[in-house]
Amino acid sequence: MPARLTSSHFVGRTGELSELDLALREAADRRPVLVLIGGDSGVGKTRLVAEFQRRFADRDEVPVVLRGDAASQVDGELPYAPLLSALRPLVRRRDPALDGLGRASRAALAALLPDLDDTEAPPERDDPAAQLRLFESLLDLVDALSQSSPLVLILEDMHWADRSTRAFVAFLARSLREERVLLLLTFRSDELHRRHPLRPLLAELERLERTRRIELEPFDRGELEEALTDILGEPPPPQLVERLYSRSEGNPLFIEELLAAGLDGRGAAPQSLRDAFLLRMERLSTEAQRAVRAIAVGRLLGEEEIAELTGIEHEALHEALREAVAEQVLIACDEERLGFRHALLNEAVYDDLLPGERGELHLALARLYEERMESTDDVEAATMIASHYSAAGDQPAALRATVQAALAARDVHAHGETADLAERALELWPRVPDAAQMLPLDHVELLTLAAEAQGDGGDWARSEVLVQSALRELDPEDDPGRYAMLLSRLARAQWLLNRGIEGIQTAQRALAMLPADDDSRERASLLSWLARTRFLRGRFRDAMTEAEEALAAATAARDEAVQSEALNTLGIAQIALGRVDDGVARLRDAIAIAREHDDVDEAAYAAANLSDLLSLAGRTREALAVAREGLAATPRRAIRSYDWLTMTVSAAAFEVGDWELSRAHLGPPPSQLVGLLLIFRQLRGAELALGVGDDEFASRCLEELEPHVIGSSQPQWIGGLGALLGEVRRRQRDLLGARAAVEQALDRMEVCTDDVMRIARVAAVGLRVEADIAQRARDLREKAQERDAVARARLHLQRLRAAAQEGGAVERAWRAVGAAELARARGKSDPALWLTAAEKWEAIERPYHAVVARSQAAEAAVERGDRSAAAEQAAAALKAAQRLGSRWLVDELEALADRARLDLDAGAARDRPAVDAVAQDDPFGLTARERQVLALIAEGATNRQIGAALFMAEKTASVHVSRILSKLGVRSRTQAAAVAHRLQLSQ
Repeated sequence: MPARLTSSHFVGRTGELSELDLALREAADRRPVLVLIGGDSGVGKTRLVAEFQRRFADRDEVPVVLRGDAASQVDGELPYAPLLSALRPLVRRRDPALDGLGRASRAALAALLPDLDDTEAPPERDDPAAQLRLFESLLDLVDALSQSSPLVLILEDMHWADRSTRAFVAFLARSLREERVLLLLTFRSDELHRRHPLRPLLAELERLERTRRIELEPFDRGELEEALTDILGEPPPPQLVERLYSRSEGNPLFIEELLAAGLDGRGAAPQSLRDAFLLRMERLSTEAQRAVRAIAVGRLLGEEEIAELTGIEHEALHEALREAVAEQVLIACDEERLGFRHALLNEAVYDDLLPGERGELHLALARLYEERMESTDDVEAATMIASHYSAAGDQPAALRATVQAALAARDVHAHGETADLAERALELWPRVPDAAQMLPLDHVELLTLAAEAQGDGGDWARSEVLVQSALRELDPEDDPGRYAMLLSRLARAQWLLNRGIEGIQTAQRALAMLPADDDSRERASLLSWLARTRFLRGRFRDAMTEAEEALAAATAARDEAVQSEALNTLGIAQIALGRVDDGVARLRDAIAIAREHDDVDEAAYAAANLSDLLSLAGRTREALAVAREGLAATPRRAIRSYDWLTMTVSAAAFEVGDWELSRAHLGPPPSQLVGLLLIFRQLRGAELALGVGDDEFASRCLEELEPHVIGSSQPQWIGGLGALLGEVRRRQRDLLGARAAVEQALDRMEVCTDDVMRIARVAAVGLRVEADIAQRARDLREKAQERDAVARARLHLQRLRAAAQEGGAVERAWRAVGAAELARARGKSDPALWLTAAEKWEAIERPYHAVVARSQAAEAAVERGDRSAAAEQAAAALKAAQRLGSRWLVDELEALADRARLDLDAGAARDRPAVDAVAQDDPFGLTARERQVLALIAEGATNRQIGAALFMAEKTASVHVSRILSKLGVRSRTQAAAVAHRLQLSQ
């Protein structure tokens, strides 16, 4: 057998190493990168990572490296296993980056890393956002570590990663912005079966622009020969290369084990890597084999633990372990523990154990760890004990240990593992006599623990099932308080499952079970939640009443966190109902309380709400100032709140006409966002694209967004999507599709909603669509369709009048737009009405809406023959559109000027002969050249014939035809010819 198994120099993989080097250079340049390294078991992923690390010494700027690997568990998962192993060295050496963290970050990390010895209290256990706060604190640490040098975070064996680690990786990948970070993940491709939990994460990560995937292939014959030459110390015979290649298929680990087994590819071929390795195991002494089998069960064990498990005397154990290391079966994994050279070898020995032998070792390990356990809060020890008891088949001990592990996982906010462990305990419960007497909680509490963890982890459907099970075990008469708390949890699940009305009814049942004079935090929190859901559904009056009650209850309970929430809801409800100054004061109070208690998320949420409601109330500049102030006060580590406020700045900047600022604050790409952040981002992108005139991009944004809004019951998202979708379809001349989008949005927003702000915007878009339909129907002499469109327009105007009566300056501006659009629908577009609308928008500093109205005023003036007024309004509108950067408005205005012979530079009509009757009757904006083309279309000419007749290329003729069809709003050449003949548009 060769003296060593692996080659001393790195073989092949030059392309992969170059890819990693490039990724590190980009990360060092503040362009964070995520690299996924996949490959079959034993193909060399760890060796590639090790070689990549070895090269760091040659760099001018040596990166900081954190490395952790996921652990294969027999039964259950250790929360944050790779992160714990990566971060422990930082704690041991008291890395300065830890000391530089803020108070909140250190407190959150102390839950995961008790060795920090932090004096700050960790986040509350029942805080559903605790895991997010932990992740944000880890991001804060990552940022701090990457300040002086690039950070390389390596997480290996992600196919074994626990749910919480997977959740953190998804969070980190979406949250990285300009940190100098390279995140490197390895996994076994051959283990990713169709339902493997890593698959969805990999699919999500690969959608990110910063992600690269490297798939390692086995060695080819040349690489195999190079490796063998180094291992054997001389070139191998060609026959040996061929035999090993055919049997190993180029897998480096299998090659090494075939050599180590002494076969050199000869004799009966082992059926698998496992067989080849077990052949080597048989050569070990009896004591060495016993020690190796113990490590196969414990994975990583110290010498003292091995002695306890095997009973081997001290000197004999020394000799046995030296033998196993010399035979390259075991290696020293850290200063105190031994493990296998490769996880596949560990698996081979474990699978070879007899069931009884395996069970005895698991039981012995469970008892050993339990004796040494210093604290029941030690999540790593608790999880290992539960895992070993379960594998040993000791059900009473497994139940007790599993419950303890679930409680410990809850304390570190590992929602997924808490849920899994609690549900495993629920399965064990009926198998263990007197289970309730041996546990620190009863069956209802265990169900509640599982339900809360599933809900906090995002599985609200499963959470609802578990809560319903717990409710069936309780008598509401005997324990109304406990029953009410479960109903409260159920209400939240129903709300998040988009059964909003049912959720509110359940919450009201819960509230009715609590005494009105109950000063508990639970009652105040329930009232606050009810008030917020009322607001989100557009029930502002109910929200204000319930928020006032919640505020009183929170004050009585001396719960300032709930006070801040209640003030937040009360403030936005007051602003929405016209009590703007009162609402602003309430929201300012909410922000102050949240900042005093270092509640970054609540402070940011209140600031975003204040900005949004000020904008809806018409105080546009103030809204932008509030959003920028809130963003400046929000740390980057609070990534969700930071992104939300960034996009809030974008929304306010768009309204005031600073589109460069709006574009700069659009936020991260949609691929990095989920949930409401994604909805907000796509709406922002679509609105800015429509403003500029990129209708195709806006359409794509809305198409991707629509499935996410379908399940929402909140008017802000339904109305936003309906208004933008109606406008983009209108511009695409899909007028019936635009009408459908508007009607669907209005139908989905509750008829009795108080959210007149969103109703007004959607109704105004609907009016514009109906005006277009009526105008088209008149062109086509379709009287019935014209009457129907005008009737629908009148209905929309009624909505706008009601909204203006209930609302403020913004709603009154929309009403003015509606009045002008109704006149256009009737065929009597009035410049004065459009100018009134423009002035109302200008009064509240909304230049985009104002310039749209002025351009319509110019169009109406042209139709009335007042070319001087048209030129004046068009010139003013053109300058404003150019300042904004609205390309489509610039094009529209220039087309209007060309058609009506307006001199926009002079702000007056051009000194040219009036247009002929044909041009005056042309509402489609056709150029003279296009009318020539249209005349040939009406005669039935093909594109080639048109080109020949007008001395243009066939392709150019095709472009002209497409533009004409678009301007006429028709789909075929036949329809275009009919319009041309009827309205005498061709010349």
